[in-house]
Amino acid sequence: MKDILRLDCVGMRCPRPIIELAKAARKAPPGTLVEVRSDDLAFESDVTAWCDTTQASLVELQREGPVCIARIRLRPAQEERHDP
Repeated sequence: MKDILRLDCVGMRCPRPIIELAKAARKAPPGTLVEVRSDDLAFESDVTAWCDTTQASLVELQREGPVCIARIRLRPAQEERHDP
């Protein structure tokens, strides 16, 4: 099983958790599983919108008390097309 990239964004306020996720996603290989922990009230809706926009898969979204935990599978690399 591949490693999980974990981001602790507890204490960060909107839009910082999504900014940190976007920065990590740019550096991570395609298909990486990213786990983000955040206690920002807007995080659940923000991370859902970010996944829709980037075509990442929101694998899981759960709460542990005030902390929301999102597990996101980054979009796999697009296969190169070779036209005959």
